[in-house]
Amino acid sequence: MLAQRTLKSLTKAVGVGLHSGQRVELTLRPAAPDTGIVFRRVDLPEPVDIPVNADAVSDTRLASTISHGGVKVHTIEHLMSACAGLGLDNLYIDITAEEVPILDGSSASFVYLLQSAGIVMQNAPKRFIRVKKPVEVRDGEGKSLKWARLEPFHGYTLSFEIEFDHPAVNSTGQRVFFDMGSGRYAREIARARTFGFTRDVEMMRSHGLALGGGLDNAIVMDDVKVLNAEGLRYQDEFVKHKILDAIGDLYIVGKPLLAAYSAFRSGHAMNNQLLRALMAQPDAWEIVSFDRDRDAPQGFAQLVPAW
Repeated sequence: MLAQRTLKSLTKAVGVGLHSGQRVELTLRPAAPDTGIVFRRVDLPEPVDIPVNADAVSDTRLASTISHGGVKVHTIEHLMSACAGLGLDNLYIDITAEEVPILDGSSASFVYLLQSAGIVMQNAPKRFIRVKKPVEVRDGEGKSLKWARLEPFHGYTLSFEIEFDHPAVNSTGQRVFFDMGSGRYAREIARARTFGFTRDVEMMRSHGLALGGGLDNAIVMDDVKVLNAEGLRYQDEFVKHKILDAIGDLYIVGKPLLAAYSAFRSGHAMNNQLLRALMAQPDAWEIVSFDRDRDAPQGFAQLVPAW
């Protein structure tokens, strides 16, 4: 049986929120089969659980935010991406503020934390959402066009293309394809950092955003070049970060997908619109599990290897 996965032991991290700048502590804890991934705001007088699902997303401006009864957790996509990359199904995430810490701006630190805690199989079948027919969302036209699409596929692949008119981005790859069954998430995707432009920082901070951002947790560019002394981690780090975000955004649906995802200039909002469009069409998807590992898509029965 292809089984569900959780952590072997708890693990903790401390950091600051990218947008809030607040200090925040995370405690990642094992959870029973069929729990899913649940954020718990433990800084409140009474802790509040926020189960991760597509309908829980309440804001997609610059990040993915989930909420329940007015209680929110911001910027969950990098941690969700790490959970997806490692195949984790069940997890409690205790958090002491309303934003997940940005750490180094990628999902690499979360991958390290989760792998350090250990990953164990559980006595319950892993459940996937298998896409049965194409679903697409589009916005704009001409130069403002952006779209995202899910199509049937026995596995999970992602194809993403960005379009930024900036010298530093133009000199790198702006299109990438990744197969989640390859077992190479930690090496090829996880280290890609979020990025931004100095021209936007003042505007964002005037709106209470990017208060915790800097060269230690983002790729920062002026009008011409990358300002980080160490340069890029991948030659195509910009578009790889968009894939990292998409993996996290799509895992908010609550189960791993069996589908081919493709997108052009998509972001958090459009990724969530795509999930909602999929869920709104009951004939476009089904829940499946695999009694035998060999019936699952290639690579899905193995744990993601260490670095």
